[in-house]
Amino acid sequence: MKPHRSIGILDSSTSKKRTHVGKQVFNHSLSASRRTSHEATAMPLGIPACQTGFRMVIKYYVSMWLEKISCTKILVFFILGLLCQQVSAQQLEGNVDFHGFADNREYGASDRYPQTIFGARITPEVGLLVDGVHRIRAGVSYLHEFGTKNILKPVRPVAYYNYMDKGFDFKIGMFPRHEYLDEYPKAILSDTIGYYQPNIEGMLVRYSNENFHQQLWIDWNSRQTRVDREQFMVGLSGNVHLGSLFYVKHFAALWHNAGVMADQSDPDDHIRDNGAASLHLGMDLSDKNWLDSINVNVGGIINYDRLRNVYDWQTPKGFISELYVEHSRFFVRNTFYTGQSLSIPYGDVFYTSKQYNRLDVGWVPLRNKNLEGRFTAGFHFSEGVMDNQQQFILRYNIGGKLRK
Repeated sequence: MKPHRSIGILDSSTSKKRTHVGKQVFNHSLSASRRTSHEATAMPLGIPACQTGFRMVIKYYVSMWLEKISCTKILVFFILGLLCQQVSAQQLEGNVDFHGFADNREYGASDRYPQTIFGARITPEVGLLVDGVHRIRAGVSYLHEFGTKNILKPVRPVAYYNYMDKGFDFKIGMFPRHEYLDEYPKAILSDTIGYYQPNIEGMLVRYSNENFHQQLWIDWNSRQTRVDREQFMVGLSGNVHLGSLFYVKHFAALWHNAGVMADQSDPDDHIRDNGAASLHLGMDLSDKNWLDSINVNVGGIINYDRLRNVYDWQTPKGFISELYVEHSRFFVRNTFYTGQSLSIPYGDVFYTSKQYNRLDVGWVPLRNKNLEGRFTAGFHFSEGVMDNQQQFILRYNIGGKLRK
């Protein structure tokens, strides 16, 4: 008698046979339990039959399950397995950026919108580094402005691809802007942008080495719909070191502001193209004296602006200079502008004056590899009056490998 026939799992001809076989197996098991362990080992009646039957049950249900699974599902499982194996072989990494800011602007003397901007932003990211040059990151950027009941878009997504190798740096997606655009003169991009628009949403390509860097970027601010306007900004900037002392740097940006999508254009709504460019020649004397840092540069700035079908290109321009001195974490920065009134929507409002001087005196109480806390007392001289500003900025960046 075959084992599976004695149990009757696959033989369903009559219920009587299944009942008879079940009693037989039960009697064998009961008698075996009453014997000694030696006798139970020597009397395998019924036990091998049960084990063999259990194997047959497993094989039966597995075969039924495989028949129901399509080839597509099997292929999906196979691909997922390969992906998991590939991911486990790469570098999992993360990064957390904290940005705290307290900016009190007493601009009442010149009637330039006095306000206090006080809040914090945290941006956690996690991603993969593949082959040391390809990086994919995802995260969120969360802003809480203290005392504000309704914050417009407090959470912004962060998701981008980054290629970095041999001086080339390419990004596409939504990625933090401060690493690339903080060097821009405030006449072109004010520091207010960093509080509320922390990301570039677009693309950036950059090449750099010890004496040279250039970057080109596009930031898509708003997609055109029947409600929203089309807005984007493109920029170009760079720096060239001429030996150990002199350098040349340049900055440019163009903002495009078009109307909403409409079946018929609004005759009172016009497309605006506005931007600015500046060129600076400077000297870095930090290694030539007892000061920690001394840097001076002079240059020119031009503003280009047109409102289509209203006025053609207008190009106000002026002279701009900057001096920065630091020693023992105390610093002085002075920026001077003279020329025509500039109209740059994303620039600092003080450059609408024909002559403007900004004096910053500050202290850096916190400075480490990934941490800096900077206090600044600013004094703005324009149109015969003085405004003042107190600002504390703290940025802490924590990043590294999570696992191999």
